[in-house]
Amino acid sequence: MDFLQLLVGGIANGCVYGLVALGFVLIYKATEAVNFAHGDIMMLGAFVALTFVNHEWMGLPFWLGLILSVIVMGVFCYLLEVVVIRQLFGQPQFSVVVLTIALGFVLRFFAGVIWGHEPQSLETPMAGKTMNFGDIVLGYDEAFVIIATIILAGGLYLFFARTRLGVAMQAASQNQLAAYYMGIPVKRISSLIWAVAGMTAAVAGTLFASKGSIDPSLGLLGIKAFAAAVIGGFGSLPGAIFGGLIIGIVEPMAQAYAPPGYSQIAPYAIMLLVLVFRPNGLFAQIQQKKV
Repeated sequence: MDFLQLLVGGIANGCVYGLVALGFVLIYKATEAVNFAHGDIMMLGAFVALTFVNHEWMGLPFWLGLILSVIVMGVFCYLLEVVVIRQLFGQPQFSVVVLTIALGFVLRFFAGVIWGHEPQSLETPMAGKTMNFGDIVLGYDEAFVIIATIILAGGLYLFFARTRLGVAMQAASQNQLAAYYMGIPVKRISSLIWAVAGMTAAVAGTLFASKGSIDPSLGLLGIKAFAAAVIGGFGSLPGAIFGGLIIGIVEPMAQAYAPPGYSQIAPYAIMLLVLVFRPNGLFAQIQQKKV
């Protein structure tokens, strides 16, 4: 039963990794650049939700705080792309990578100044509540994380597959020049994709905060999410979720059954194996562009 208990906890953590990895994949598909500040955007979303819910002047219900944090982070990332990222349009992608790394340091610094460096906990109605399935104990917070991830992943799939805006985003990500000639506002689409990625990160951050304490170093969790995106395949949204689940499950299993210290390197060892034997990821979507 210990194995099943570890599996349940690993799935809940893996859902958070997968949601952050979704943001990596969305931005990469749109711009072919990697946003290494995405983990810090998730951290910022968690603190915004904490402010709405925990602050004595606000004290909003958890659900309303979650919705407002999603809106705030969507607007923040939209403006971030318009004001900062777009200025590098036409520059080598390496420039965007360096900029986002620096942006991550800046976000962690300001989060420490505003909220401090001590761990804080988000007040939620699920705290301390559990349900039992035989010898397996499932926390309400873990169940909420899993259900929210399923709903959000399904919603994103339907959005990209069934809506005109979603189809336009897919077209712009596959071939920006062709999309531009077809009348699609590529720059505006890129900004919207950053907004969607920011909203997803806010959900992931709030879900993580609902089941554990947070501090500015939470942004470093983005490194594990990056590994999840690599494992699943940077061009695949389902692959991002699957990669997150792999890392989330492997971590507690390695901690329980492997020698001490192996749980820290297990996710990156899997990423290395995937890069060696399947460089495009487990759910690679290899497409040839026509020229």
